[in-house]
Amino acid sequence: MILEAAGGGAQVEGYGKASIVGLDGEVEHASALIHTLRFGNHYRQAVGAKTYLAFTNTRGPANCPIMIPLMDKQDEGRRSHYLTIQFAIPDAPAADEIVVALGASIGGRPHHRIGDRYQDLKDLGHDVSNPAAV
Repeated sequence: MILEAAGGGAQVEGYGKASIVGLDGEVEHASALIHTLRFGNHYRQAVGAKTYLAFTNTRGPANCPIMIPLMDKQDEGRRSHYLTIQFAIPDAPAADEIVVALGASIGGRPHHRIGDRYQDLKDLGHDVSNPAAV
């Protein structure tokens, strides 16, 4: 559905995932579903991403806020694409249910003013040409 709405994986710039388990469950139940390569890698490949897939896991009642953090699919330091999708499902999760959600953006925040992470690192004396040093 995301690929169709975005017009294809190449159009997706930011991506993330989330899970929320109902009150009879444990956060580990939700984590077990989304923290597998069988889950994340399919999404990563579908959108042509190279960064890790940002996530949240939580436990809560029906209508609990579900938040999906997004980050740039090619550059985890590109702050303009640090976004959060928030929504709720009025009747989910039930106490014995788990909600699993994916999120995407086709751009970053308009007129972002969060600054440049790489310039900040340079200003702090880090060698940004060496990824191991950042």
